[in-house]
Amino acid sequence: MSHSRRSPSLPHRQRGLTLIGLLFWGGMIAVAAVVAMKVFPTVLEYYTVQRVVDRIAASNPPTVPAVRADFDKARQVEYSIQSITSGDLIVTKDGNDKVVIEFAWDKEIDLFGPVYLLIKYKGKSR
Repeated sequence: MSHSRRSPSLPHRQRGLTLIGLLFWGGMIAVAAVVAMKVFPTVLEYYTVQRVVDRIAASNPPTVPAVRADFDKARQVEYSIQSITSGDLIVTKDGNDKVVIEFAWDKEIDLFGPVYLLIKYKGKSR
């Protein structure tokens, strides 16, 4: 009958997270969460603008003022569109005489103190 026992002279190695490690990772997760909470509304705004522009381009309005009027109407309904106006849209036609709408804007997000995050949004109708 042989039992496997550790020798008392060998040190037992513990595994786990130290208090310093826990504080470090907790701080990293908190910073990432704050950045995500500040960036998420701007990403949502980008996708809203993209959806509106795609819908307007699919209806193939006859003139540039008609495109701008449609976008202004959509802005009144979509409360999340704040960073861009109808005057910022670039309206052209492709080779098939289909309306193409391009847009772009920069968004500065104040993180903390003198630290800002700059996001450059750019897109065009499909």
